[in-house]
Amino acid sequence: MSPIKKVTCHVVSAPVERPFTSSRGWLYKTRGSCIVEIETTDGIVGWGECYGPSAVAKAYIETQFAPRIIGRDAFDVEVIWEDLYNRIKDYGGRGMATSALSGIDIALWDIMGKSCGKPIHKLIGGAYRTEVTAYATGLYFIDMDRLIEEAVEEANEFVDNGFVAIKMKIGLGSPKLDIDRVAAVRKAIGDDVRLMVDANHCFTVPQAIRIGRELEKLNVEWFEEPISPEDIDGYVEVTRSLDMAVAGGENEFTRWGFRDLVVRKAMDIIQPDVCAAGGISECRKIATLASAHGVECIPHAWGSAIGLAATLHFLAALPDQPPSFKPMPPLLELEQCENPFRDLLSVEPILQKAGKVQIPTGAGLGIDINRSVLDRYRVA
Repeated sequence: MSPIKKVTCHVVSAPVERPFTSSRGWLYKTRGSCIVEIETTDGIVGWGECYGPSAVAKAYIETQFAPRIIGRDAFDVEVIWEDLYNRIKDYGGRGMATSALSGIDIALWDIMGKSCGKPIHKLIGGAYRTEVTAYATGLYFIDMDRLIEEAVEEANEFVDNGFVAIKMKIGLGSPKLDIDRVAAVRKAIGDDVRLMVDANHCFTVPQAIRIGRELEKLNVEWFEEPISPEDIDGYVEVTRSLDMAVAGGENEFTRWGFRDLVVRKAMDIIQPDVCAAGGISECRKIATLASAHGVECIPHAWGSAIGLAATLHFLAALPDQPPSFKPMPPLLELEQCENPFRDLLSVEPILQKAGKVQIPTGAGLGIDINRSVLDRYRVA
């Protein structure tokens, strides 16, 4: 038994030297996170991360969740998950409440792994793979006078650094400019580099279908979040109208949130985030639901080394979909914007080499946390 002794939230934030934006129009001037630290009475510390506004996650944890888990056995991870979810679902079981719960869940899996001396992927079924192919997420909008040139330069830099897959942003308010920008990137990187696009749900259904047909001509592998996430009927229409894969779901939560998306095959690829959708416990259920309906699961990742490590363990335990002689294993999203919490929070950073990232083999998450980074960027 590993009774929980203490729960601490570390809210951190760092300035971005070159602010960037996407189709949503939000200017990213900072990177931040809510890091969850859970300590047991026998001195084992587990780490988790919550996606979204850090102060909101902290409020949920400190006022609703932490008091309910003190003294509980950290190995009762599913029991704790159900208790905490049922505590808050009367007020809305989606959104930040589930993101806060995700951070606790990841930290408990880290504790269990450390207690057993095993990596998390061994506790959730084992590893189908020892490494994953990473795709670079980038090509945001920075210099509005050089939108095409900067995209080509950044894409070439990714390829030079070993990436074999890239995801770029679209949604500039001009379909022609979007297509010209994607075409320029495709020409620069060649046909052997996998290319995906992400619209951050900025199009209507007709717009998405029209631009999607042009993207297909450029050998784009998937079209991510073409329309508003609330419009399931619209997703069905876009998915049925295009030959390339349609992806989405990074802003969906729990097995219940993904149920209709999967059962109706509203998209070809679902993208739950382990730091948002309910943690490792819930993402396992979401992935099983997807597998039963022939839908791919390729998780979204946007955060610190903690969330990245948790995603790697989740990916390691995902079977190939579908299984085959020459399978196409799920990809790891490795965003490349400025982020000290991705690069510095782990004593040994998680890096790609020749487009591959190794699955951690150490106990729990398999990373050691650099507390000086938490102290340096802590929000008062």
